Amino acid sequence: MLKILITGGDGQLGNALKAASKNFSNIQLLFTDIADFDITQSEAVNAYLEQNHFNYLINCAAYTAVDKAEENTKSAYLINEKGPENLAIACQKQKCRLFHISTDYVFDGKSHIPYTEDKLTNPPSVYGQSKLAGERAILNNSNSATIIRTSWLYSEYGNNFLKTMLKLGAERPELRVIFDQIGTPTYAGDLANALLTMVSLNIEPKATEIYHYSNEGVISWYDFAKEIMEQAKLNCSIIPIESFEYPLPAPRPYYSVLNKRKIKAHFNLSIPYWKDSLKMALKHISNA
Repeated sequence: MLKILITGGDGQLGNALKAASKNFSNIQLLFTDIADFDITQSEAVNAYLEQNHFNYLINCAAYTAVDKAEENTKSAYLINEKGPENLAIACQKQKCRLFHISTDYVFDGKSHIPYTEDKLTNPPSVYGQSKLAGERAILNNSNSATIIRTSWLYSEYGNNFLKTMLKLGAERPELRVIFDQIGTPTYAGDLANALLTMVSLNIEPKATEIYHYSNEGVISWYDFAKEIMEQAKLNCSIIPIESFEYPLPAPRPYYSVLNKRKIKAHFNLSIPYWKDSLKMALKHISNA
C-alpha cells in the first residue's frame, strides 16, 4: 500500500483527489491543509515528514490569486517558492517522492505552437514568476521530484471560471468574455486521476522531471463560456471582447496551450477532450 500525503487538501485539486482515490485500491491518502501542515514552515515540514512515513507527497498548496499577487508579492513567493523548496528538501531527505503542481503562466504567451516542457519560460505576472521560482527551488533541491504544469483548472469544487459562469449565466441575459486568450481548460477530476495513475505505477524516477497536463483541445475563454451556457441550457448570450476591454492587474499569456506528448508517452495516459470533461463536471454539479 502506497502512502500519500496531500497538501492543500481543501482546494479544487485536493477535493478532486479525494473523489478520485476511490478508484485506486493500492494507495492510501492523507489530506492536510494549512491549519495542520503549513508548507512555509521548514522546521515543521521536516519534523512532520520525519515522524510520518510517506511514499509520495502531492503538493496542491499554492497562492493562486493571480491579480492579488501583483500587490501581495511576499505572500505569493512565500507559498509558491519557499513552500516547494521546504517540501523538496524534506522529501529528498526522507526519500518521499514529491509531485508538485505548477502552471502555464510560467510562459509569456508569445508562442503560436503548443509549449513543450523545454521551452523558454518568461512569466509576465508575479503569480507566474513565483510559480517558476517554486519550480527552480525543486529542481535545485531534489533529484526525484515530478513537476506538472497545468492550465485553466476548474471543477465542481470551490471558485473557478465554470462556477462563475454558471452563477452569472443564471442571473444575466448576456456576458462579455475575452476571446483573444487561447489555451485549454483542465478538469480537476481528470488531473487527479492522472496524478493517482502516475503515483500508483510507482516508477522510480532517474531525475526531477517536468510534465505538461491539460485536457485535449484548444479554445478561448469565450469558447469555453459559450459551451458552458449551451451544455447547462442557460439562456445567456456570450459576447466576445478583447483583453484590453477587460483590464486586470496581472497580465495573462495570450497563448498557453501545453504540449502533452511527454506525459502521455511516459505514463501511457489517455487524456479526455475538454467538452467531454465539461459535461462530466456539470453532471457532478447537478447531482450535488
